[in-house]
Amino acid sequence: MNSFRYLLFDLDGTLTDSREGIMNCLHYASEKLGFELPDDPDRFLGPPLGDSFAMFCGMDREHSDEAVRVFRERYSTVGLFENSIYDGVEEMLAALRNAGFYLAVATCKLECYSVRILDKFGLTGYFGVIGGADASVGRITKAQVIEDVLARAGVTDRSQVLMIGDRKNDVVGAHQAGIKCLGALWGYGSQEEFTEAGADFVTAAPLTLTDMLIGKE
Repeated sequence: MNSFRYLLFDLDGTLTDSREGIMNCLHYASEKLGFELPDDPDRFLGPPLGDSFAMFCGMDREHSDEAVRVFRERYSTVGLFENSIYDGVEEMLAALRNAGFYLAVATCKLECYSVRILDKFGLTGYFGVIGGADASVGRITKAQVIEDVLARAGVTDRSQVLMIGDRKNDVVGAHQAGIKCLGALWGYGSQEEFTEAGADFVTAAPLTLTDMLIGKE
């Protein structure tokens, strides 16, 4: 794995464990709008929120947009900080930056929320670019976010780029953008999900990833 220079990290389920805030905001929206959540609401962890309401709650565009709006009523003030950094993540980021890697964030979470979360946990300084979704400019899917991050980082050789994420949409988006993807098993995805999605690499812990990238494994 020594050929990589640029490392793009997903946020939820990769750098931070945001499950508590997302679940609380889903229940808030469900109670306020009167719709039922699926038996396994963890499926909301990862994909774009509007897509999840459509796929898992059977909503049309109008209703999914309203569900997203109500979800964000709580998320924008409380839910985004019901969150914690995974063990080993800050040590991983420090070691990778010190080893000369260019680090960036590529997440389907709104970019404004992503910056606030990373600021809150003192992680902002590790990243050259913090890229997220922005519907006002048509940046919604993982591939669109990745393309934006690559442009802002000045990447010219995509063979030097590795996406690191915890769900199928990270793998699919990375491959659509012509880069490889590593599945982070410490997040919300599973080995089976990564195998089915065609992840190029998989690892179980942040510090194991560090060793893989700097040549200790």
